[in-house]
Amino acid sequence: MGFWDGKRVLVTGAAGFLGSFVLDQLEKSGADRSKIRAWDLKDADLRKWEGCVKAVKDIDVVIHLAARVGGIGLNREIPGTLFYENAMMGIQLIEAAREARVGKFVALGTICAYPKFTPVPFKEDDLWKGYPEETNAPYGLAKKMLLVQSQAYRAQYGFNSIYLLPVNLYGPGDNFDPRSSHVIPALIRKFAEAKEKGSKKIEVWGTGNASREFLYVADAAAGICLAAEKYNGPEPVNLGAGFEIKIRDLVELISRLMEFKGEIVWDKTKPDGQPRRMLDVSRAEKLFGFKAKTKFEDGLRKTIDWYLAHRKDVP
Repeated sequence: MGFWDGKRVLVTGAAGFLGSFVLDQLEKSGADRSKIRAWDLKDADLRKWEGCVKAVKDIDVVIHLAARVGGIGLNREIPGTLFYENAMMGIQLIEAAREARVGKFVALGTICAYPKFTPVPFKEDDLWKGYPEETNAPYGLAKKMLLVQSQAYRAQYGFNSIYLLPVNLYGPGDNFDPRSSHVIPALIRKFAEAKEKGSKKIEVWGTGNASREFLYVADAAAGICLAAEKYNGPEPVNLGAGFEIKIRDLVELISRLMEFKGEIVWDKTKPDGQPRRMLDVSRAEKLFGFKAKTKFEDGLRKTIDWYLAHRKDVP
């Protein structure tokens, strides 16, 4: 008997970027697709209690991916919305799952929950040593409350809720909407449109000095499913690739892969966000054997190729 045999699994946000990869990974891991409830906003509104109760009915394992997310621009535009919607979805869903006696809850946090000046590499024990970077603090803190709730529910009720901290994801099927996308899809779209229009320069936010870590989406899905199978502890666990790249170097790499020959102009009036981001990923490998497999440049090529092949269908 494998872990997933006979399990009725709820995946929230199943229609989203990460969700489709988690569904595929669940099947590869042995889950019965007929027993997976792929939940999306059209099925019920998880911001409302009644939607959460409906979602967890007759479920054994919850993988909570649903979130309202975006890049620096969206975080500056609607911080209150991002705080409220992410907090309400997560907090109510965990409570509904507890009441329904769900056997396992997998809550996804965010690297945005870490303090602004966390020493690199980010260790899980540093999570409470300062306030998050201001531009994404409301979102980061809303997701961080799910860790507090998970640990409190484990202590009081014996509820098996685990908490994972994925780094920035990228890959085929990402969100390429310039209003709400993260840095990699935003750059890919920007370079593609510049080439199409014959533009001789593109503008990029910030100074380029900030660094980021990126995890290929299929690797993230594998890590989530491994944690669901093998990890049952109270401590938060990072999911990442264990490397960092400066935004300036990232821009130059994407420019080279997309064969853009023009000038790159840095708008230094725009924020860089958190100065550096890179995770210590040793806990995930130790506790449930997760290690990212996809080389960064290979993942970027796959993401670029997907966008160029599907761009007419991308909003």
